[in-house]
Amino acid sequence: MRNDQSLMRKSHFLGTKIRNLRKRNNLTMEDLSARCIRVDAGSAPSVSYLSMIERGKRVPSAGMLAVIAAVFQKDAEWFLDDVPEENAITPDKGRRGGISGMALEPSFLFSNDILQIAIPEMLSQTGISGRQFAHLLIRAHQEHHQNHFPDLERAAEEVGLKRMPLSLDDMMDIAKGMGLKIKWIDSTPQEVIDEMGVSSRQLVTSFIEPPSTIYVNKILKNRPNRLKYDLAVHIGHCVLHNKDGLKSVMISGRKLEVDEEAGMQSNTLNAQDILHAWRDFESSFFAGALLCPKVPYRQLLDRHGYEIEVHKQLQVSASVAMRRMTVVSPYPHWHYFDAYAPGKLKAVYRGNGIPLPWGNMRLVEDPCQHWAVFRMISEPTVGTSAQISILNVGNEPRIYCCESIKVEDSAGNPHVLCAGIDLNPAIEAQGKDALSIAHDLKDACVASGGSVTIPKHIKSDLVSVAKILNINWIERGIKNDARLICSRGAVCPRQPSCYQAGKSLCDGAT
Repeated sequence: MRNDQSLMRKSHFLGTKIRNLRKRNNLTMEDLSARCIRVDAGSAPSVSYLSMIERGKRVPSAGMLAVIAAVFQKDAEWFLDDVPEENAITPDKGRRGGISGMALEPSFLFSNDILQIAIPEMLSQTGISGRQFAHLLIRAHQEHHQNHFPDLERAAEEVGLKRMPLSLDDMMDIAKGMGLKIKWIDSTPQEVIDEMGVSSRQLVTSFIEPPSTIYVNKILKNRPNRLKYDLAVHIGHCVLHNKDGLKSVMISGRKLEVDEEAGMQSNTLNAQDILHAWRDFESSFFAGALLCPKVPYRQLLDRHGYEIEVHKQLQVSASVAMRRMTVVSPYPHWHYFDAYAPGKLKAVYRGNGIPLPWGNMRLVEDPCQHWAVFRMISEPTVGTSAQISILNVGNEPRIYCCESIKVEDSAGNPHVLCAGIDLNPAIEAQGKDALSIAHDLKDACVASGGSVTIPKHIKSDLVSVAKILNINWIERGIKNDARLICSRGAVCPRQPSCYQAGKSLCDGAT
């Protein structure tokens, strides 16, 4: 074993490796300290010292590292930098949602002081705006917590008293009861060019003028579902935030922001701007909880097998209904996309960690055209469409099912809403080998050119899962061919590849 000074030069990943090993073995710091004491009380770390080691604040002596290594039945050299092992430093998310993320190691390069310098520089050089980065932060927070925000749910329930459905008159009464006044304005959709250089129509549907006046576009008189949602968002702002400082403009269209908000489009990070973006998220979540209260809505979905059509009973948009599915379902492994042509995701939620088919900052040059959301946005369709897909995530195949529907926003732009789930955890919950089943289905798809009628032995397992989850569109998806999809054309698993020799071969694929 090297001396302690040499150990310091080789211990950049040591704390992370110890922490991940401890968590994977379901040990608390107290447990690990106690086990070290049983090995060698003289060299064992205390709980507080162990905490500092894991956070990279201290480096253990050679003797102390030998004790920790003995507890985990590892060679002491394994903990040092010379033994690269990706899984050893990958963050252990446990039951948390979203993508796995990257290891922020070596930790001294990811300190607050360094990130405060590096992040603004990165945004400036890549052309990412402050608003885009704010939305990315908020989405990561939302996915990490798998849409679980009980304080916002309670705030909405205190206002709406868990009534469902709330009529437009009910919403007007709630707004009036809070001292809000509504005035109507004339405004027509405007042609705008978004950050991807794509032209589309954008409409200001409503905005609030402090302290208590909501200006609503007259167009919403013919779109009561959108009117209810706008009112719910403004009510949320008033309930959750100080009326005097409100800054809330509701936009319909593929862009995230209005052009006048130059500060949020700049590449500089402003804490106040990020706070405004967070408050917009809180108010939007509040609006969904007000219109679709958790318990009554879950009961309604359970009675109707999670059909998107329930939004008509509640007189809310399909978007609100589908986003709330990801919140109220007892099954946490959901994703949701709101996609605009030619390839932009305006809204994204990935509680199940599914990779993105496109981005919402840049156009992707080699998108996989077999995603359900891509196929529906490119083809004339009526009603909903269900699809079973197989996708490699972290070198392991996973089975997804989604339901998609094409709708039109208030500015007249067509877009596709997609809600889906990762089926692997549900398969595992039935005592089946989800990875083996996914491999079999993937192999069948590859052998058939990318899509295949689901084999009977796999179909029976999926039907069982569909009935347990009580989601009707899983059964509809099972009746269709399963499709092999990928995160980018460069990693297309089809044979031959859809982007063979760098050229797309799947134009017009069905």
